[in-house]
Amino acid sequence: MCEILTLGEPMALFLANAEGGLEQIEQFTKFVAGAEVNFAIGMARLGHQVAYITKLGEDPFGKYINNFLLENNIDTRYVTFDAGHFTGFQLKSKTQVGDPEVFYFRRHSAASHLQLADVGNIAWDTVKHLHVTGIPAAVSLSCREVIYQLMAIAKEKGIYISFDTNLRPQLWKSKEEMVQVINDLAFRSDLVLPGINEGKILTGSDDVNTIADFYLNGGVKTVIIKLGDKGAFVKTKDTSFFVDGFKVEKVIDTVGAGDGFAVGVVSGLRTGLSLKEAVIRGSAIGALAVMFPGDNDGLPDKKQLEMYMKANHKGEVLYD
Repeated sequence: MCEILTLGEPMALFLANAEGGLEQIEQFTKFVAGAEVNFAIGMARLGHQVAYITKLGEDPFGKYINNFLLENNIDTRYVTFDAGHFTGFQLKSKTQVGDPEVFYFRRHSAASHLQLADVGNIAWDTVKHLHVTGIPAAVSLSCREVIYQLMAIAKEKGIYISFDTNLRPQLWKSKEEMVQVINDLAFRSDLVLPGINEGKILTGSDDVNTIADFYLNGGVKTVIIKLGDKGAFVKTKDTSFFVDGFKVEKVIDTVGAGDGFAVGVVSGLRTGLSLKEAVIRGSAIGALAVMFPGDNDGLPDKKQLEMYMKANHKGEVLYD
């Protein structure tokens, strides 16, 4: 049974073992990366049943990723293998200040060849939530078609859709195309999760109310704007409020924080928390994510999350 469905491109990640330019590094540690795979793993660790849609190459990276998904209790029935294309991978620098340098090897990857025929057998009867990010729409036109198809089916069936804008300008032909497609996808969603800087690119404003109203006026039910360590701003047609972030003494790596935030919000809503409590949970998991070097090794299970939130006096955590 699949409660939550998501799709994307998981990649092998080689994280530098020392600081410095990537061209200088001689040793790396291998992880699995990808915004949507981070989301899937985070949800599974909190006890949700998640199915992940992707295409992997028949190569060592593809086998490594597939095994990793299985080890993390991800439903891989919609993972297919492509003998003609490779699995993407990336290099990431180590830094103690700001965001790390990331270099991708993903053009013409197996995942970029995901097509409508690959998603024709989805069992929608048990799906309650579809989570989408803006990344696959940039990877290829065929991936974009898959996203539009899945969102259309989910909308028709009354399935809740969350959309994390996750801008990757380097993957798009132009900023104009990126803004048009991302906003079009956002307007087809129930919940939109832009970062404040992404909101400025997508709406032309860095005012949280202006950003939120742009999407609410387009039919979105809830907008949550991520403000980094400052927390988040939440707005619906009936209410708006800020939620403080959790203090992190030492940030190890910022990549994956937004995915962790999405995990907290969606898992909270799925388990019956109020919108405010769900966003507090999102802020907690985002904080935990930046304390670890990999993109998803900091995502907690239920007990770890409960202990962290109680230790930081951010209210009670409710679980099913």
